[in-house]
Amino acid sequence: MLSLFFVPLVIVNIGFITSPWVLFFMYILSGLGMAGIGMGVMHDAIHGAYSKNRKVNKYMGYTLNLIGANATIWKIQHNVLHHTYTNIDEADDDISAPFFLRFSPHAKKYWLHKFQFIYIWFFYGLSTISWVTSKDFIKMRQYRKMGFIKQEEFRKEMLQVISWKLVYYSYTLALPIIMLSMSPWLVVLAFITMHFVTGIAISLVFQTAHVMPSSEFPLPDEDGMIANDWAIHQLATTSNFSPRSRVFSWFIGGLNYQVEHHLLPNICHVHYRKLSRIVAETAREYGIPYHTKKTFAAAVWDHIKMLYQLGRMELAPVKQRVK
Repeated sequence: MLSLFFVPLVIVNIGFITSPWVLFFMYILSGLGMAGIGMGVMHDAIHGAYSKNRKVNKYMGYTLNLIGANATIWKIQHNVLHHTYTNIDEADDDISAPFFLRFSPHAKKYWLHKFQFIYIWFFYGLSTISWVTSKDFIKMRQYRKMGFIKQEEFRKEMLQVISWKLVYYSYTLALPIIMLSMSPWLVVLAFITMHFVTGIAISLVFQTAHVMPSSEFPLPDEDGMIANDWAIHQLATTSNFSPRSRVFSWFIGGLNYQVEHHLLPNICHVHYRKLSRIVAETAREYGIPYHTKKTFAAAVWDHIKMLYQLGRMELAPVKQRVK
């Protein structure tokens, strides 16, 4: 995955490419590698599941920084907020969205949400562009206010975010503009295309795991408590897909086994396929939901249906929201 990301960029930066078609092809390959790093390398590493050695996990986690994002911010957003408060409105940062998107029946509904199942693909494609430009800075300030980043560490962390992004933009955008005898706007468009490929791939894999018709969106009671046990909560809010496709599973870092990942996030994804049999049998034994779709296409179709429903579903009454 690292080679799939870096080798095309090295070829681009050498400056020998003269065909726009070859330029776009190289950036698209790099986009697939970027998605692969995000799902199959840094994801395990930041969870502490890539290796038994903490230093190996730490340094492999920095592969996220190499593709323009920030490992510290991701760890808070994903490991802490998403995995602890899965599908809980205003707590799970993965379903927190701008006003024009609605991922929870408890989020405020606007008239334009009726069309989100159509226009969402554009925003999925731009999601990583947002990530490597503004999102990390916004989240950095947000997490400081929430107490995840201490005030005395904020300046240092912010400088690291800026430094890593300067390095990233230097070899993905600035150097190609300098080295290639093509219009700079053509290079910028190829760069955006790379991110569009990455954004679509990552968004679909992560969103089809939780924003589904089968998923529950529980809310805490007056005391801030969720009724279900944490493990049951993960099963109720998470869905698997395409369990038989080993090649697809390899490409997306085992994230087609999202149920197993949420129950055992510190276990490397190479074990999820075998663990899924045990988890499924245990769920059946105790009458607990175990959601799965046979194919990725079926999961995407259900995700589209859920987006359509959320665009028409009114805000759930309070008595129905407390579970």
